Amino acid sequence: MKRKLEGAFRLPKQAHQPVLLKDVLSYLRPKPGHMVLDGTVGSAGHARAILAHIGPKGFLIGLDQDQQAIDRAQKQLEQVGGNFILKCSHFVHLGNVLDSLNLSRIHAVLLDIGVSTEQLEDRERGFGFRTDGPLDMRMDPVTQTVTAAGILETKSIDDLTWIFRTYGEERYARGIARKIVEIRQTHPIRTTTELRTLIERLTPVRRRFGRIHPATRVFQALRIAVNGELDALKEVLPRAFGRLEVGGKLAVISFHSLEDRIVKHTFLSWKKDGSGEVLTKKPVRPDSMEVAENPRARSAKLRVVERKS
Repeated sequence: MKRKLEGAFRLPKQAHQPVLLKDVLSYLRPKPGHMVLDGTVGSAGHARAILAHIGPKGFLIGLDQDQQAIDRAQKQLEQVGGNFILKCSHFVHLGNVLDSLNLSRIHAVLLDIGVSTEQLEDRERGFGFRTDGPLDMRMDPVTQTVTAAGILETKSIDDLTWIFRTYGEERYARGIARKIVEIRQTHPIRTTTELRTLIERLTPVRRRFGRIHPATRVFQALRIAVNGELDALKEVLPRAFGRLEVGGKLAVISFHSLEDRIVKHTFLSWKKDGSGEVLTKKPVRPDSMEVAENPRARSAKLRVVERKS
């Protein structure tokens, strides 16, 4: 059951509204003086609201491995005011960040897993297939060396099939992988348009016009492979939970079944051993109004766990 949030709350509307904002606030219940870590601060959509709730006595720590996101978040949070610090760091390193701030326990952690609207709309990053750009997909282009184009150019048919099938749940994984290896004998696939067009041609006509674009799953799979996202999620969950004080809450927003499955089973393991209480018996989904305003929110799922011991 969703918890009613006490008190009035208003912030100027942003161009891109954060997913499930009201639900995140109702479960985390940030209060004046709380210390909260946003491990995927992005453009600070959730962080702005949290910072406003914790007030001048609270403290917000925002992490993101994308320096461009940190720069955007800095400007947004300065408009709100209050105490906050932003670090360009992967969320798996949250323990090191908290140690550097002499914080052993905090009240809440939020992880919004996935790619941001700004990243999708930046054609030079190569996350989306709606516009033409290089097949990059690195969350941190400064330190990461493996790109999506590099994976397509070097991996075998079997490896590509595994990536597309495992990370994207793509039913035509082997056919797409085989065609990629065939094409690269004459020229490498380097752009989002090249890959999207290839996938469209290999997808049966009856499946080209469904609810999602036929290239969605392959692009998702490549992004996960480039950034090691599932392994990072498995790593960060116990680290984040371990830094909560008793009564503290960990909220995770995921966008596809692979991520949600990891979160679900991890939370249930804490329920089983008595260390945590799962507050969301089922994942919280956006309502029809939110999906109408932000179609990319349609696949979002929120799960929240509270530390009990």
